[in-house]
Amino acid sequence: MQKHKKEQVQTKPNVIVIYADDLGYGDLSCYGATGVKTPNIDYLAEHGLRFTDAHSTASTCTPSRFSMLTGSYAFRNNAAILPGSAPLLIRPGTPTLPGMFQNNGYHTAVIGKWHLGLGNGMPTWNDSLKPGPLEIGFNYAFIVPATLDRVPTVFVENHHVVGLEKSDTIAISYEHKVGNLPTGLEHPEMTRMLADSQHSGTIIDSISRIGFMAGGKAAWWKDEDITGRVVSKVKAYIHQNKQNPFFLYFAPTDVHVPRAPNARFKGASKMGPRGDAIAELDWSVGEVIKYLKEEGLTDNTLIIFSSDNGPVLDDGYQDQAEALVGTDRPWGPFNGGKYSAFEAGTRMPTIAYWPGKITRAVNNALFSHVDLYASLADLIGHKLSPNEAPDSYDMLPVILGKSEHGRDTMLEESYTLSLRAENWKYIAPQTSPTPDWMKNKKIPTGLSTTPQLYDLTTDTTEHNNIAIEQPNRAKAMQAAITQIMAKGTRPGYQAKQ
Repeated sequence: MQKHKKEQVQTKPNVIVIYADDLGYGDLSCYGATGVKTPNIDYLAEHGLRFTDAHSTASTCTPSRFSMLTGSYAFRNNAAILPGSAPLLIRPGTPTLPGMFQNNGYHTAVIGKWHLGLGNGMPTWNDSLKPGPLEIGFNYAFIVPATLDRVPTVFVENHHVVGLEKSDTIAISYEHKVGNLPTGLEHPEMTRMLADSQHSGTIIDSISRIGFMAGGKAAWWKDEDITGRVVSKVKAYIHQNKQNPFFLYFAPTDVHVPRAPNARFKGASKMGPRGDAIAELDWSVGEVIKYLKEEGLTDNTLIIFSSDNGPVLDDGYQDQAEALVGTDRPWGPFNGGKYSAFEAGTRMPTIAYWPGKITRAVNNALFSHVDLYASLADLIGHKLSPNEAPDSYDMLPVILGKSEHGRDTMLEESYTLSLRAENWKYIAPQTSPTPDWMKNKKIPTGLSTTPQLYDLTTDTTEHNNIAIEQPNRAKAMQAAITQIMAKGTRPGYQAKQ
């Protein structure tokens, strides 16, 4: 039997943010899932604080990750879903969550999905990739540059592609085919799962991707080994930095498409590859919990678990996610999902775990991931400057379970802006056309050219628009959105002139 090591003595707590990918409110056992078991994440909930009204800032990944790491709403930087060849979105010099920790004596790391761009223009995959995570506050990075369904299908460690041979350089294009590798459009019979036209670019590891790639064969990942490899990097990082306080942003790639979990998880759920990927995600969280115990770090480590945006079943690959979901509702009791302005687009399964500091409870406070910046700054005694984290509120008492008084109002971003005020939900009229690729998604988008107002107390699924019946409330909430757009929301923030 493994004996746990003596607890390390540190004056500052370690902080680990685990940010899953496309995991819905109802995708975990502790949030009602029955088609898949998630005992390790359930363990966090059983011994920690489980939120019922916590939100990512946006219903898509790049904007929500940008906001979480900067304490700023994504619209302030025109942040949208990035292609795999995009330059670094968070510019060096921008105050960031890891930078805040770094300036307070912490070692910092990002391990897993990135999707915030690299470099100053087209990334130089065959040379040094700068600027990147190391230029905005991280001491160490081991990342999937964009998403699993986008080229390049390689890992980047700090500034370089892992395992790249100089004689086999990488070429990437999102406009036209490069090289001679087969594509899904040309040879669908060579793929293990059929894909739509958007996802039918270059075939790597028998899966076609978005975009086109040539070269770099020695550096290609094998899909079923990604989670195991990322977890091994997490363990190595914890071991190497256990003597000093650290901040770890662990961003698992599960359960984003293409869903190709390790073979040992095949049949782990009743829901096919998507459910099996949730089981793999749960395993990865369990490995982190177990390793913290082995290293004697549990009592001095705050873990915050959540997801970047709501769930999506059919997202470009034919993996039977819709057919096998059964009676489970990945979106929980809400409406919408990934890409949507409705609640399930941003309402996330969120858990805070810290033995001895957080007691088991369910917290109903309205809470946004943009608030992690100010809250964690308070945790380690960092005073925010006037222009730092402009949209982040200090919700540390909420995270620690000492209060259920969360936000009075909260912005939600999708392909429009929405506002929560207590249990009232207002969705602003859509001002730009719905993207063509989104029109084929089988989820309610929540987009409309007219104002929408819902009372979530009686209308959880946002089916009864009462904007006409309550025009004054709708106008007031639209005015609040306009005010937020004009300036930062945190008290003390000074808008740039």
